Amino acid sequence: MPEETIVNPEQTSAYESPWSGSNRALRVLWEFCWVVFCVWTPKPLNPWRLFWLRVFDAKIHGTPFVHQRARIEIPWNLTLHDRACLGDRANAYSLGEIEIGARATIAQEAYLDTGSHNFEKPGMPLVTAKITIGADAFVGARAFVLPGVTIGSRSVIGAGSVVTKDVPENVIAAGNPCKILRPRLEATPSAN
Repeated sequence: MPEETIVNPEQTSAYESPWSGSNRALRVLWEFCWVVFCVWTPKPLNPWRLFWLRVFDAKIHGTPFVHQRARIEIPWNLTLHDRACLGDRANAYSLGEIEIGARATIAQEAYLDTGSHNFEKPGMPLVTAKITIGADAFVGARAFVLPGVTIGSRSVIGAGSVVTKDVPENVIAAGNPCKILRPRLEATPSAN
């Protein structure tokens, strides 16, 4: 079981926000800035989008790529390594931490969800758990990655998969729930 964090242990009702007023205000400001300054930008203006992510304390290493239509809930919970890619309409629902490794790709409309609820408690408080995507991994279009999941380096997650458990390195996995299909083999050089 991944290590979960209860966002607000005093939360007694599912109808009250677990977030402080200042946190909510900062998130509204983030959404405003992303819509006004970033959503309309063409792909070559990636450095401008990275600038705004840095302004809101995203941890940026090297030069990752963030599509202008990517959705990032809380940028200060996001870590992007060099040449990581967050694709068109990909969702980084970063209520908790999300770390995307170097050269990893999150394809279009994939959803990385770090939040859930503790259904054992009457107030169903929000819980979060970190998602880690290893270097050179690929998360296919419309795949859904649950809280606390780690996807190993060089692994490929098939389109539309629901990833409920950790995926080791160097495998191809797909399905609902996601299962390992086979090892990912090294590409062989062309005979030409």
